[in-house]
Amino acid sequence: MSETIQRHILSALLVALRPLARALLRAGIGHREFNEISKSAYVDVATKDFGLRGRPTNVSRVAVMTGLTRKEVRRLRNKREAGKETEVGRTAPMGVVLHRWYTESEFLADDGQPRDLRFEGGENSFSDLVRKFGGDIPPGAMRTELKRINAISEVSDGILRAVKRNVSRQEVHERLIDGLSIVIYPAVLALANNTDAEGPESTWIMRTAATSRLRERDVPRIKRISSDRLVEFVESIDDLFAAYETLHDDDPSESSKKSVGIGVFYFEEDKADSHFYNRA
Repeated sequence: MSETIQRHILSALLVALRPLARALLRAGIGHREFNEISKSAYVDVATKDFGLRGRPTNVSRVAVMTGLTRKEVRRLRNKREAGKETEVGRTAPMGVVLHRWYTESEFLADDGQPRDLRFEGGENSFSDLVRKFGGDIPPGAMRTELKRINAISEVSDGILRAVKRNVSRQEVHERLIDGLSIVIYPAVLALANNTDAEGPESTWIMRTAATSRLRERDVPRIKRISSDRLVEFVESIDDLFAAYETLHDDDPSESSKKSVGIGVFYFEEDKADSHFYNRA
C-alpha cells in the first residue's frame, strides 16, 4: 500500500473515530482502555482469519502483521483464553478518585458515606484525595472534569460533595452498548466485507443520503419526517424477516440458519463469531 493511500485511509479513520471518542469519553472510557481492547481485536483477527491450511496464525506472523511484539501477542492471547480480554489493569483516574472517595475511611463520614471535602486545605481535602489516587492529574483539572460529568457538586465556596459513584449515567452506558452492538458492529461488518469483495455480486449495499444545503429552520421538520420514515422502513423490513422465519418454524436444524440484517446497509454475520443475535 502506498504512503498516500495509507494516509487517506488513516484520515478517514480519524474522522470516524472522533464521534466514537466523544461517546466513549462520556462513558468514562479513556485511551488506555480503548488501546488495550483494540490490540486484542487485532490479535484475535490476525490469529483467526489469516492462518494457513485452516490453522491459527502463529505468534510470529501475528506480531509481523499487527506491529506488536511477540511477548505482547502472547499476553493478549493468554488473556483471551482466560476470558479476561475486556479487563484493563488500571481504571481511568476519574473512576479511581470516585471509588476511593466512597471507600477510604479518611474520606468517609460517620455514616459511611463520602464526606464533603474542602478543595484545598485542612485535613484530607479533595486535593489530598486526587494527589493520593489520581496519578499526575492536577486537582483543579480533576474537579473540572468531575463537575462536567455531574459526579460532584460544589455545595458552597470550596466545598465539594460526591454525587454519584460512577463516571457516567446508567442510560449513557446502555445507549453506548446498544449503539456499538446493533449499529457500529453490523455497519463495520458490511465495510469489512466490501473491502474484501471480489465483485459486485459479493458486495453488500451501504447507502447514505445527505445534503449541506438545508436552511437551519427546516432541520427540525426534516428530522421528524426522516425519523418517521426510517421507523416505517425498519419495521417493514422486520415484518419481512418475520414472514420468512415462519416459513421454516418446523426446521430444527440450527446449522442452516444465518444472521442477516439491514440498517441503511446489509450485513451478514459469521456463525463462528456471532454477537448480534446472541446479546440477550
